[in-house]
Amino acid sequence: VQLQASGGGLVQPGGSLTLSCAASGITLDYYAVAWFRQVPGKEREGVSCISSSDSTTTSYEDSVKGRFTISRDNAKNTVYLQMNSLKPEDTAVYYCASADRYKCMIYSTTFYDYWGQGTLVTVSS
Repeated sequence: VQLQASGGGLVQPGGSLTLSCAASGITLDYYAVAWFRQVPGKEREGVSCISSSDSTTTSYEDSVKGRFTISRDNAKNTVYLQMNSLKPEDTAVYYCASADRYKCMIYSTTFYDYWGQGTLVTVSS
């Protein structure tokens, strides 16, 4: 099983990025999927998640509500995180994770079975 996170980069404040989490070895639409982020010296925090086989059941951390959108493309076995109105405090390494469960949650890293390698998002002028 492999999760490949991509799409990070340098963007100015107010800009947008779309992160992708492509899976191999599992059918991602049967898994709950989440995005976490981490900055040096801090714990990994949940950003957003989407439940399995039900793309309308999503959850967002308060600071990203209204700015980030998580979605699935089952044909591509990929989950996306569309990030708009980016702020410097969004700068972090972003990780995707999946769990063989129906519901998702963003408040536990141990809930998830598989992790991607991380992609760096830098928001700076």
